[in-house]
Amino acid sequence: MIVVLGSINLDIRFGVETLPLAGETLHARGRSYFGGGKGANQVLAAKRAGAEARLFGAVGDDDFAKIALRELVEAGVTLSGVAVVAEETGSANIYVDCLGENCIVVAAGANGLVNFEMVVSAVSAMQGGILVLQQEIPFATNRAALELARLHGVKTILNVSPFDATSAELSRLADIVIANEHEWARLNDGQVGHDAMREWCRRNDKILVVTKGAEGVAVSTAKELFEIAAPAIRPLDTVGAGDTFCGYFAAELDRGGSIREAAKIAVVAASIACLRAGAQPSIPLRHEVLSAMAKPQSP
Repeated sequence: MIVVLGSINLDIRFGVETLPLAGETLHARGRSYFGGGKGANQVLAAKRAGAEARLFGAVGDDDFAKIALRELVEAGVTLSGVAVVAEETGSANIYVDCLGENCIVVAAGANGLVNFEMVVSAVSAMQGGILVLQQEIPFATNRAALELARLHGVKTILNVSPFDATSAELSRLADIVIANEHEWARLNDGQVGHDAMREWCRRNDKILVVTKGAEGVAVSTAKELFEIAAPAIRPLDTVGAGDTFCGYFAAELDRGGSIREAAKIAVVAASIACLRAGAQPSIPLRHEVLSAMAKPQSP
């Protein structure tokens, strides 16, 4: 089972030719509404990867919540742990340019009210499985979840995104840390490269996964380090690719796959997600990923 404790947003996506500069007003090619939030995206990815998946978080009593939860309901994600609170549903304005790059502005809304009571519910619901966390809910809630999970012997994955001053402290409490290249550099005071990854894992007794966009992923434990290349693609929209990776990676581990197997399938799933618009609509089903992996690669 994959249990995700995290954020739930309504994503409002604007297609633009170039990302806006300070003081600049742009005309959008269009506006679309999708479910989003890193927690919701990752639990949907785990579900589409074939895992039993439960989400714990918070939404408001508003129309935004209906859209934010729609794809999760359709996919069969268990949502009994999603509370309705006295705050509007979180939202994100997402700007995507013609190269698929993006910038995002998030209003936390109800995500700011995810609390210790929800932590207890999430961890107590687990009989084995993996608890997945990100950083779009309060720091104290994430810290309590990681501490309680360790007390109960529950394996944890922390995606240190969006990165902030608390990420280093939280990363010391998780079993597996997933970061992109920029987050990893900040987490390790600018020291990057394979030797730095191995040393960080040895010092902290963790597994470290560093996603590198078009270059794939690097994975390190205290004893080994390997890289997996990503398929060559022309991205349409990179929003949600990292969340797709996290959800697939967790689901494959929960299935009994090795760290290498989990990273390999997650890289392909994230690449497929870049070929479609919207964080949640872009997340592929497991059979699509396996089919893509079975195709011979062009030289």
